[in-house]
Amino acid sequence: MSVDTELIEAAAQAVARGRFESMSAWVHEALRSKIEQDRRLEALAAFIAAYEGEHGEITPEEMRLAARRARSGAVPVRNSRVAKKKGARRRGRTG
Repeated sequence: MSVDTELIEAAAQAVARGRFESMSAWVHEALRSKIEQDRRLEALAAFIAAYEGEHGEITPEEMRLAARRARSGAVPVRNSRVAKKKGARRRGRTG
């Protein structure tokens, strides 16, 4: 088995910063997270298949409308483009 150098370096840095006790602990957490993500994606795929089986295929237009609705109700957080623009306006700058 081989692992990319970038991943080894990221793990070593996480251990050095005290986020993990060892490289093994970092690998364990990475694998656990991947398994959980895969399970969630499988559950989502099953939900979508069941929904579409009952209601028909979700169209690109329906997805665009849902994304627009979600964005309209979103709350900007630090480091977002919207929050940066609002902050610049408050300080008398535009952009």
